[in-house]
Amino acid sequence: MLIPSIDLLGGRIVQLVQGEKLRLAFDDFEYWIEKFSKYPLVQLIDLDGAMRQGSNAALVAQIAKRLPCQVGGGIHSLERAEEVLSSGAQRVIVGSALFSDQGGVQTEFAANLASSLGADRIVAGIDTKNGHIAVKGWKAEVSLTPDNAIPQLEPYVHGFLYTHVDGEGLMGGFPMGVAERLRKITARQLIVAGGIRAQQEIDSLDAMGVDAVVGMAVYTESLQV
Repeated sequence: MLIPSIDLLGGRIVQLVQGEKLRLAFDDFEYWIEKFSKYPLVQLIDLDGAMRQGSNAALVAQIAKRLPCQVGGGIHSLERAEEVLSSGAQRVIVGSALFSDQGGVQTEFAANLASSLGADRIVAGIDTKNGHIAVKGWKAEVSLTPDNAIPQLEPYVHGFLYTHVDGEGLMGGFPMGVAERLRKITARQLIVAGGIRAQQEIDSLDAMGVDAVVGMAVYTESLQV
């Protein structure tokens, strides 16, 4: 399944390269909402929230009312997760808050979210740079790998969103070996992102039982949706 992404930064839809360099920016929300309305799931990320430099909460709420979304970025508390779900989101993506600065998995927090919201409404964001989990808007890394983290979080989530930050926005292709390895680790829904550029990749991932988030290839029209 192809899941189109909407990344929000400074009140605009953007595409960044490796989470840092601004490549594209759009103000025409109606165009993209209409374009993505045929998809069963859209990924909506508040990059300002993820980077702890502000919030696009009002925009998130507006879009989540019109598209079936899983929403992430700056969801660090049960209260914020509840707000996002109340605004219309189907699921929340929780990333940095699941990991301690020392490299541990915050299973107590994950269990609390699952108990309060239902595990079926939670996706664990596993963003990875240089093989390690990246946090705080990809500005920091912890000494933990996806292979270590996923089994610990599996009881508390509907699925996992693995973002290969090293390839994000470069359209260089997603590392299929990583997808194969992660698929063997968990029985939950597995969604991957980072560098996906062609329908053939999406089809190959689908054959593995892996869903694909696509951003740059959609916005540059390299991939028709």
